[in-house]
Amino acid sequence: MRSNRRLRWVAIPVMVTMGLLLAGCSQQQLQGFLPAEPGTTNNTDKVTGLWVTSWIVLLAVGIITWGLTIWAVVVFRRRKGQTGLPIQLRYNMPIEIFYTIVPLILVLGFFAFTAKDQADIEQPYAQPDQVISVYGKQWAWDFNYVNQNVYTAGVQAQADPNDANGALVESQIPTLVLPVDKKITIELHSRDVIHSFWVIDFLYKKDMIPGKTNYMYVTPERIGTYAGKCAELCGEYHSDMLFNVKVVSQADYDAYTAQLAAEGNTGQLGDDYNRNTNLPGTTSPLAESTSSSAK
Repeated sequence: MRSNRRLRWVAIPVMVTMGLLLAGCSQQQLQGFLPAEPGTTNNTDKVTGLWVTSWIVLLAVGIITWGLTIWAVVVFRRRKGQTGLPIQLRYNMPIEIFYTIVPLILVLGFFAFTAKDQADIEQPYAQPDQVISVYGKQWAWDFNYVNQNVYTAGVQAQADPNDANGALVESQIPTLVLPVDKKITIELHSRDVIHSFWVIDFLYKKDMIPGKTNYMYVTPERIGTYAGKCAELCGEYHSDMLFNVKVVSQADYDAYTAQLAAEGNTGQLGDDYNRNTNLPGTTSPLAESTSSSAK
């Protein structure tokens, strides 16, 4: 009975403290300090939930581990007047089973939830509303709006010559425009080396590998402008390989693509502009030169 009372007196302040801490958490803290706001895309809440839940479980495991470690240090410390070695125990079967089974359950649980969310995020759209073909290149981006057959050719981010701090000229950063609440399939290509397409607030990124097409499937759900960058070290000016994603209404999206057509940016910037000439299925320059000489 006395031990139950002690336990209650210990549990009450712990619960009150945890309640106060949780009540005082900001939205950013509740999201595990991830950058995206809730509902930025159809995938961000899944990623945030997986991230925060994982940290809660790991924090609980850490508290138990630290608690047991400190308890063992305090309870089994050498007392004054004690000499010699303590009683030596070879093993404890229940404890060994516990610390083998519990980590296995945790690992399997993390794997199962991660695999489920990843399968949902990577599920292709059967009928996407828009298809965007993105080409990464040292050190900029080309964006093809496949459905409208128009494009934008990006240039590397440039420093403002009138700014002493070397700030970039925002208007020159390549911008990908997407319609809100539409299913978007993004085809990812590279013109030269490995790049990585990363929209920070979308909480997802994917590599762009020469000779291979990767895909992203996303539905933007919040109008706004989001920063993007290459997340794979790709050469000297990797840090300047930036872009923006602007999520707009369908009417604004239609007006933007119509403006690109009016400016003459019709067609697609495809593989013809790739720098690599020795990929599978591509004739090498040496072979072409030899063939021309023979003629």
